Amino acid sequence: MFDTIERQRRHLAVVRRAVVLIVVVLGALVLPSGAVAWGKALPPWAHVDLGAARSLFAPHRAPAPKPGGLAGCATGFEHGQGSGAPRVAIVGASITAGVGAGDPYRSWAVLLTRMEHWDAMIYGDPGAGYVRLGVQHRGPVAAELARVQLRALRPALVIIQAGHNDIGEPLPLVRQRVAQAIALIRAEAPQARIALLTVFPGRSHPARADQTDQAIVTAARAADHDVIIMDPLTGRWAYSRSYDRLHPTAGGDLQIALKVAGALRASGVVLGPAGRGGFVCDTAIGVQPPLPR
Repeated sequence: MFDTIERQRRHLAVVRRAVVLIVVVLGALVLPSGAVAWGKALPPWAHVDLGAARSLFAPHRAPAPKPGGLAGCATGFEHGQGSGAPRVAIVGASITAGVGAGDPYRSWAVLLTRMEHWDAMIYGDPGAGYVRLGVQHRGPVAAELARVQLRALRPALVIIQAGHNDIGEPLPLVRQRVAQAIALIRAEAPQARIALLTVFPGRSHPARADQTDQAIVTAARAADHDVIIMDPLTGRWAYSRSYDRLHPTAGGDLQIALKVAGALRASGVVLGPAGRGGFVCDTAIGVQPPLPR
């Protein structure tokens, strides 16, 4: 009898997992078709190419990038490769690397650059921060910025997504590292606007999360009065989250991409007319040419 009960219990567990998987997949596929999943219309600034975003929700089977395989990517940009569209550098942690989305092609960073038809260098290491090294020890942020070769890339915009992994680190050290990161960008890409995507709301101790977030914001504004601050914690950003209640699902990444696009436009970021664009160099997906239009 006990064997029968155990078999039934295991069967029910399998069924439950299958149902959850189906719901998640359907949600990810439906969300990009419009803003109905939010329960309201898209805001006026969201004039993005959602067709490009939807194409990223199809399965991809590109070979995994080789370690250091992006070393020549910025050099390629320097010699005229890419689409000729505005260039953007995005560095960060797990959310930039696509953790939670189920596919790095669905990260907010890739979606944003594809929808806006930008050429981009994207460098994300889960666990990285202004202080933390990250899972693959590609951090901290200053090291990631050095690896994307800003001088060769000549980006019009540099976005840093970091802070959550620095919760609990000494606040003076966090402020110092933020200032150093901004100084590095100013030295290597003086023409670029700088935008910070700071601490995301999660399960961390609220007081510590807020202290770290404020340390980052304060140091950034002291280092660059023109810095763009996008603060998911104090802004109480709502987005679809994965099981860990921190990382976004594929649909959540699209929500974040739209929020970032709106914040950049509201801050006066005008990168010039976009062409085909979307030539992406990403540590998670390798080098990807522009999407066909």
